[in-house]
Amino acid sequence: MRVDARGLRFEVTVGGPEQGEPVLLLHGFPQHSGEWDGVSPTLHAAGLRTYALDQRGYSPQARPTQVEAYRLAELVADAAAVLDALGVATAHVVGHDWGAIVGWALAASRPDRVRTLTAVSVPHPAAMAHALDNDPQQKARSAYMLLFRQPVVAEKTLLALGAAGLRRLLHGVGDANRAAGYTDPMRGPGALTAALNWYRAMSRREFAAVGPVAVPTTYVWSDGDVAIGRVAAGACAAHVSGDFRYVELAGVSHWIPDEAPAPLGEAILARTLPAG
Repeated sequence: MRVDARGLRFEVTVGGPEQGEPVLLLHGFPQHSGEWDGVSPTLHAAGLRTYALDQRGYSPQARPTQVEAYRLAELVADAAAVLDALGVATAHVVGHDWGAIVGWALAASRPDRVRTLTAVSVPHPAAMAHALDNDPQQKARSAYMLLFRQPVVAEKTLLALGAAGLRRLLHGVGDANRAAGYTDPMRGPGALTAALNWYRAMSRREFAAVGPVAVPTTYVWSDGDVAIGRVAAGACAAHVSGDFRYVELAGVSHWIPDEAPAPLGEAILARTLPAG
């Protein structure tokens, strides 16, 4: 379905029982709402209603051209506005990669809208900022962002030879068809630039300013993640004042929703459904 919010039109994939508790699913780079296809059936079977959002820059009719339009505050405001448009007062929020960053910031700034948070792969933004400042290994892991922040150069590099760069980046999501499901939309006019603008607009100062999260929170990290190291993951708990659970998946890459949908679904249900 299409949802109008903040002068933009967002694509939202809806599923599960109509009366189920709402779950807002937020994807990362360079994916889209389809990354939740393997997870959503588990949530639906448990009685949850899912809203998988194609975020700013990924929905074709929600694609501003200015870099500053992709700052974290704008992304968080989108999530809240989409919930408003859906008539959802509060939701369980689940985010992966950049979607996790949006989820963290939404839970910190608008706890009245977030029932629970399940953040996947990327830790609290302040933990990430701390690791970037203090952990040499995390700096090395995040060096790819230097390329992503270069206009034109990044697009040419990632899209060359039939988007070979993007395909290499997505190693771990599954077979070639699965990877193509993510890379093909990025080859459309302006699509990759809009997605990269998330990186170009990012500010370490803005990340560091995200406050503690008081809502019940689960953080899921995988030890095969090439982008996020153990120092950043371990620093996450210090930024959650509410009930916190840490789930570590062994032998799984950064692409947890694609590679390990079953254990991720279990972690989400353990957070969203009441015990017993």
